[in-house]
Parts: sequence; structure tokens; C-alpha cells
Amino acid sequence: MDEFSPHLFFSLKRYAHQALWQDGKPVWSALQELDRYFAQIKEHRIEITIPPGVYLDRPELISIGRGTILEPGVYIQGPCILGKECVVRHGAYLRDMVICGDRCAIGHSAEIKHSILLDQANATHFTYVGDSILGNRVNLGAGVKCANLRLDRSEVSVSTQSGKVKTGLRKMGAILGDGSQIGCNCVLNPGTLIGPETLCPALTSLSGTLAPKTKIKASCTWTAHPSTDLKA
Repeated sequence: MDEFSPHLFFSLKRYAHQALWQDGKPVWSALQELDRYFAQIKEHRIEITIPPGVYLDRPELISIGRGTILEPGVYIQGPCILGKECVVRHGAYLRDMVICGDRCAIGHSAEIKHSILLDQANATHFTYVGDSILGNRVNLGAGVKCANLRLDRSEVSVSTQSGKVKTGLRKMGAILGDGSQIGCNCVLNPGTLIGPETLCPALTSLSGTLAPKTKIKASCTWTAHPSTDLKA
């Protein structure tokens, strides 16, 4: 599983929740750890004043860091962790099992479900992020969808040049390495792995595994099977 090591996708040194990834396990294993991770938290803390119009479902299972801004109309369902100095804009819906690092931005009418955002990750307006991981400084343009369920409802696999690797997950969206930028109205199909610093234009449908610093030059349907692993 070395080709799927978390360290090929993210810098975790400063991330408060790096314990989600265990040595020797693939990058998507953190999604399988969310239940256990939340279960071991003995006390949640909300360090801001919740403004009128924000609804917290199970607030005893929600942590919100200092300096975070919640606009009216936000709905947050616990368990959930929001770091420091985040912005969650009007109409955003954070379903259970969401972890955000510091200085993240979640836009108007965005929906985040069972996902992990590293520091300074942005999921802007009208996005859907399901069972996915966004690395440091990742930006999703308006309308990006991280699809998390196959049409046949079968187990999600990750496609590589050497074949398909089973994830053990029935629901898994996309994993985006640090600094990747995804243009407006793209679809990231279940099990898509995107290496760091990848640039993707608007209106692209992505599948497979993209090597670091991939630059897709035009909108397309892109199924990537790189000739080498993510170290390339």
C-alpha cells in the first residue's frame, strides 16, 4: 500500500487530527477511522457565540474553534469538529462525522458529509463533499460534486494501471492532495485519487488516479491510470 501512503497526498505535521491515519494503512483508511476517533473524544467545546439562525443538532457532540464564523442558516449535525478561524456560509449543511482543520471555508448551500478537511481547505458554494478527504489548501470551485456511491451500490475500488484496488468501502468519494484546484461544476467519481498540486478545469468528469502536478488542459471525461505511482 506504499503507493497509497497518506504522506504522498498530504503534509500532516501540523494537522490537529493526524491520528486519523495509521502507519501502513492507505490514505482512505482515515474515513474508516472516523467512528473510532469521535468515540474517544470525552468532551467537545464550542469556543464561539452561536449567532441567531444557526442550528446545532446534538451540540454536545460538536466542537468549534475560536474565531470561526457561522452565518445564519447554517445547519451542523454532531458529531462534528470545526477548527479555528473557519467560515461557514449561509445555507451550508454539515452532516454527521465531519472534521475540518483551521481556516477552512465552506460556502453557501454546500453539503459536507462524513468527510475530512485539512487546513485551509475550501469547499465553496453549491458543492457536495461526501465521504471524501480534502488536503491542505485544496479549493473546490462552485458546483463541484464528490460523488460517493456507485450506481450499482457495490464496493468502491481505486483504479490504477496495474488494476483495481478494493477499498472496503461502499461509500467513498474523492481524495485530493495538498494544493489541488478543481474548477466549477466538475464531478469527481467514487474512488478518485488526485495527487498534490493538480489543476482541473471546469466541467470535467474525473475517475481513477491522477499523479501529482497533473494539469488537465481542457474539459473532458478523464479516467487516469498513471504509468507510475504517485511518486512520479
